[in-house]
Amino acid sequence: MIRDKTPIVVALLVLFALLACAADRLQTAPDEPADMKSLFNGKDLTGWDGDPRLWSVRDGVIHGETTAENAAKGNTFLICQEGVFKDFELRLSFRCNATNNSGIQYRSKHITEGKVRNKWVVRGYQHEIRNEETLPSVSGFIYNEGGRGGRICLVGQKVVWGADGKKQLGDALIDQAGFKQLFKLDGWNDVVIVAKGNHIQHYMNNRLILDFTDNDPNRAVLEGILAVQLHAGKPMWTEFKDIRIKTH
Repeated sequence: MIRDKTPIVVALLVLFALLACAADRLQTAPDEPADMKSLFNGKDLTGWDGDPRLWSVRDGVIHGETTAENAAKGNTFLICQEGVFKDFELRLSFRCNATNNSGIQYRSKHITEGKVRNKWVVRGYQHEIRNEETLPSVSGFIYNEGGRGGRICLVGQKVVWGADGKKQLGDALIDQAGFKQLFKLDGWNDVVIVAKGNHIQHYMNNRLILDFTDNDPNRAVLEGILAVQLHAGKPMWTEFKDIRIKTH
């Protein structure tokens, strides 16, 4: 007897489609909560503190700029004055030029003692910002500003640091070609940073670009302040807008 296999084939196709949709949802940013708190009023730097020579508001966005005549004395930051955040979802947009790099600091500390080159030194986790598309690890990786480990999770990586401090890599989240299509060179790029306990995810332009878990109790950072960076060295500018947060 010959059985009609059409229902089985249809069921399998539906199952594969559902699995594909589920996988796609895991790769895209979560829907934005309705009750996010704005951290920037779009008019002035109320609620923020940084070198007044270098930071201003232009056309409704935070603008940081160094020149040969008005240089940064070491890496310097515009620091959010809202206090310490633990678990959160942070959303904002950035753009910068290609002469230098910037960053978004979170779970960080304001360093005021010891050998500091200016009044606005910050150390901790940083979402790297560069106006480059040549390598998937360039804009968006986690850099431990002023701490050990340096580039602790690159773009495209799913990383778990074990309790023994050893790094384990999972499947790649995005490759160089995919990142080149995703990143908006010279334009505004949207960022979502989700931090829950020792688990951190970075999304750019609605796509998951890294996933980091730190199970090392001697290194994992679970709370800290927010800030944005101007890097010392070559003259540069960087801009930020639509900065808002939801705490958990």
